[in-house]
Amino acid sequence: MTRPLNIAYSPCPNDTFVFDALAHGRVPDAPELAVTFADIDVTNGMAERGEFDVLKVSYAVLPWVLDDYALLPCGGALGRGCGPLVLTRGQGTAADLAGKTVAVPSERSTAYLLFRLWAAAEVPGGVGEIVVLPFHEIMPAVRDGKVDAGLVIHEARFTYQDYGLVCLADMGEHWEQTTGLPIPLGAIIAKRSLGERALRELAAAIRTSVLMAWDDPEASRPYVLEHAQEMDPKVADQHIGLYVNEFTADLGEDGYAAVRGLLTRAAAEGLVPPLGRDALRFV
Repeated sequence: MTRPLNIAYSPCPNDTFVFDALAHGRVPDAPELAVTFADIDVTNGMAERGEFDVLKVSYAVLPWVLDDYALLPCGGALGRGCGPLVLTRGQGTAADLAGKTVAVPSERSTAYLLFRLWAAAEVPGGVGEIVVLPFHEIMPAVRDGKVDAGLVIHEARFTYQDYGLVCLADMGEHWEQTTGLPIPLGAIIAKRSLGERALRELAAAIRTSVLMAWDDPEASRPYVLEHAQEMDPKVADQHIGLYVNEFTADLGEDGYAAVRGLLTRAAAEGLVPPLGRDALRFV
């Protein structure tokens, strides 16, 4: 009997929506999964330690893990108009961040790479201290004056005004304007040691799970809301609508170009190691 694949992904609505059918055995002939929930900063570390068969990680961590893991062509999060935001307590300009303290969810996150690429172009002299905080602590820290600004992701796009904060800059907007490409956020990776056949079967099962979720969104709702951490159902729906799109079903030419573009630019800034020529090849 084949053992279940150990998989870790976040409790965010886009992940639970994507994996609902697969995690609950509704995808025909699919591998069985043993699911662990963890925030993406935790799964990034799991990937670097090689701890799980399958993981949802930041695209930013790929240069450190692609020797052992393959990037799957589906299941992840890319998109347009869905990038991280830099939030502050009052109106200002990018120049106001020079030398200031900024809270970020991780220094191995795609959000952080997008922020650093933006800051290199827009903040004269660069920002000051970077403080890593869990993403749910960032907006309160900005509101309470513990940091000057915060880099936020996911559902914070819809709730930051509740904290009395303003958006200083949209990292995704900057990325799209300068590259014309979608914003690469989260990737699904699987151990190369599983073998080519198993990797192809897994990718096909994830793609089917995505299509099943689109065909019957109500089927996934209990799973989504169970793990959405008291999120308003309307916000959960907005979250899914923003982060689950055609790139989730298939990265495609634009998706791969976005990933390579991000990591190539980040390597040029010394933020990540350079990618090997075939590093993003699936199998």
